[in-house]
Amino acid sequence: MRNSKHIFLIIFLISILNLKLSIFAQEALGSSFLGSQSSNLWEEWVPDDEAENESEHSIELTVTTEPEDDPDTSAAIIVDHTSTDITKIPESAITQAKNNLHIAYGHTSHGSQLISGMNGLDAFLTNSSKFDITPGLFVWNDGPKEGYLDLDDNAMSGDVGYYPQWVNNTRSYLGDPDPTTGRGTEHSDVNVIIWSWCGQVDSKYASGTLDSQYLTPMSELETDYPGITFVYMTGHVDHWDDANNKAANQIIRDFVKANNKVLYDFADIESYDPDGNYYEFPHDNCNYYSADGTLSGNWCTEWQDSHEENVDWWASGAAHSQHINGNLKGYAAWWLWARLGGWPGINTEPELNDPNADHMQTKGVKWDGNGRYQSAIDFTINKSYHVGFSNHWPLNGNTNNRIKNALDF
Repeated sequence: MRNSKHIFLIIFLISILNLKLSIFAQEALGSSFLGSQSSNLWEEWVPDDEAENESEHSIELTVTTEPEDDPDTSAAIIVDHTSTDITKIPESAITQAKNNLHIAYGHTSHGSQLISGMNGLDAFLTNSSKFDITPGLFVWNDGPKEGYLDLDDNAMSGDVGYYPQWVNNTRSYLGDPDPTTGRGTEHSDVNVIIWSWCGQVDSKYASGTLDSQYLTPMSELETDYPGITFVYMTGHVDHWDDANNKAANQIIRDFVKANNKVLYDFADIESYDPDGNYYEFPHDNCNYYSADGTLSGNWCTEWQDSHEENVDWWASGAAHSQHINGNLKGYAAWWLWARLGGWPGINTEPELNDPNADHMQTKGVKWDGNGRYQSAIDFTINKSYHVGFSNHWPLNGNTNNRIKNALDF
């Protein structure tokens, strides 16, 4: 009886797979692909003793496509509100960043939030009962020092809103490009340049100069100094010029993603509280508003008031804003350093509908107990691929039988 049930189950799963792939393949590879291999058996066969309990029947389908010849393995690095859980960064990644990076940072007051968020961070993490982190891990110094991240703070005067000063200051700081290293002949150890905005991103968009005074000069610097990573940044949120602010920041995001750059998404970080709640109309001081402009509250102070100081947050003294905003900026800064140091991050799977993806996976698919196979996610297969699936199916009420099958087309 058990072997018979296994056979029926394998037939059932293969039939489901063929049906789903027929739909996918018609769009990606032509309607003739698979053709008569599709079967309606899945519509007819229902396990007679377990079909009523849909929670017992779940299927996970994984599709892995074969990479194309000479695939483009580059990808944008985006650091945003999803990059603020510092406990997810391996200590080895922080150590590697401290060993490998030499950073020069140009900013004015808003940009100082990153520094404020990094300054007292190690002491907070060491003393808070909520964290279990090695003391002395999250430390930095303005200059090379054993065991510390080398960050030249205010290396270049001004901020990225002042054009052409910020470009000239960058080139003056780096000196002529060294054709051997791709870095500057001055401060030749520096391999990361990061600039922040103050409040000018809105006006750059409104005047039509965001490209000519920011995106294009950044790209030119990348070309001239290929041994240096240049970090792009969005401007802080601005409720009083919300439309221009959102449009400008989105242009920067789109440019970074389209061209595989590196982005510290300043605006995105201050649009979410630590619990992931989104505020559509925030200001840089953490006030948030309704669509009609009515002040609704301050998400930072509300969150701080409901959590314990020196356990859940610490007094960062972030300029123009509240302490927890500075905390988040510091967490995200270390996430950025870890990524630039070589850490791949925790979400390395491509999006389901990414046409360049070489791996896709469905989630939440199940047999509903009534002869139907439900999937919350559909995707199109655009390349040659290998298909595998697994099923967890309880037998006799207490035995979990895991069946795996793989098909090559």
